[in-house]
Amino acid sequence: MQIPIVTPSNDEKALETLYQRHMPVLLLFISRYVSTREDAEDVLLEVFIAAFERRNLVDLSDGEQLAWLRRVAHNKCVDVYRRTPRQPVVPLEKVIESVYEEEERAPEQIVLRSEEYALVYGHVENLYEEQQTLLRLRFSHSLRSPEIAKRLNKSEGAVRKLLSRTLNALRHLYEKSEEGDCEDE
Repeated sequence: MQIPIVTPSNDEKALETLYQRHMPVLLLFISRYVSTREDAEDVLLEVFIAAFERRNLVDLSDGEQLAWLRRVAHNKCVDVYRRTPRQPVVPLEKVIESVYEEEERAPEQIVLRSEEYALVYGHVENLYEEQQTLLRLRFSHSLRSPEIAKRLNKSEGAVRKLLSRTLNALRHLYEKSEEGDCEDE
């Protein structure tokens, strides 16, 4: 039994030449309109299938061939756009980054943080009025020790010392309440 030898026809050779000549330009053109390289390669394949189906394409000049191929590529890109849902494609790296950024916005984290804030605010209310004023100026108004000293008519050293003692007292109250919570469990 003899195996028939299949030789490409002149049309197939011409189509191969057409592919080799215009493939890089068309792939670049298509890549601008689709989201992934794989999609661009699929569209390119569809374009050359359409070219294979049009028999008289090889009879056109190079400029006319490229114009026809670009028009078909554009139409195929439009088809891809119409078929895909209108959801943006996000690279996996960005998703992983946003997971860690978004974790602090999770409902559980927000509730825990608000409980911590309420606890700290409760402890601040237990401090002397002068200590509360000092904390408000430092952290709410973002003033530095020299600016606070001018407002309170105190020396900068006195303000620093009072701020340090106030923060230590607040830390002590907070740690004491944390110990009490551990004993309750």
